[in-house]
Order: sequence, then C-alpha cells, then structure tokens
Amino acid sequence: MNRILVGALGTLLLVASGLFWWQGRAADHAPAAPTRLALEAASSTQADDLPDSDAGDAVGPGLPEASEQSREQKRFDRLDKNRDGKITRTEMLSPRVKDFRKLDVDGNNLLTFDEWSVATDNRFKGADKNGDGWLSREEYATTKPKAAKKPACKCK
Repeated sequence: MNRILVGALGTLLLVASGLFWWQGRAADHAPAAPTRLALEAASSTQADDLPDSDAGDAVGPGLPEASEQSREQKRFDRLDKNRDGKITRTEMLSPRVKDFRKLDVDGNNLLTFDEWSVATDNRFKGADKNGDGWLSREEYATTKPKAAKKPACKCK
C-alpha cells in the first residue's frame, strides 16, 4: 500500500514540475511589434534633437588584455617543464618530490611506515611525558587539537 502511495505522489510531483517547466518555456516569446504611437514618436525625432556623444580627445584607461591561454593550458604548461608538449610521469610527480624528500629521512627513496608516520610519532613522544610507552588519559588530553580562532564579527 505504501509503495502505491509513494508512486502516486512521485508521479504527481513529476507532472507538476513538468507543467511549471512548460509554462516557463512558454513565457519566453518574441517581443511584440511596436505600436503606432511609438513609430510616430521615432519618426518625429530629428537628428539635431539628439545629444552629442563624441568624446573628443578624452583619454581613459584601456581595457585589460584578455589572456589567450585557458586555465587548462596554464595548468598543463606548469607541469610540462621541458616544453615538449608532453607530460611525462616524472614531470607529473615533480611537485610532490619536495614533500617526499621531507618525509624520507634516511634518503634511500623508500618511505617506511615510521618515516611516513613521523608527525604522529613525534606527537606521541611529546605527549608521553614519563616515557613509559603509553598514554594515560591525562597525557592523551594534551594531544587535543587547538581550536581554530573565529574571526571577529565586523557587523555593525
């Protein structure tokens, strides 16, 4: 019984949304032809009555130049170090090398679990005040992340 009610409700919602969409599409129509009064007013206006829009010798700031490269082209060029139009695996991984070198403490190009988890390991060692190899509730409480500062409200 519930499936029938849910199905009927879904059908009604789909039909209602279709009607709203159809009416919105029907409202987009061509503008009406100008009226007789508008045509008479346009023909009675003479060129001498119009304001002069000549800027003369006025000089203003130019428009900014549009970049010819799209975002994707710029992103591609950042990785294509040798500008051969191809991104190799080495070029793709090059931004991450600096971070890898920080983690690879012994410099053997192999990242062990201990090297990868150095931040957590240092945090554990800092919290283990008595050096017994485990954290009590009091010691663990010192590892709580610091709350981010909320910006001061500038509403007046």
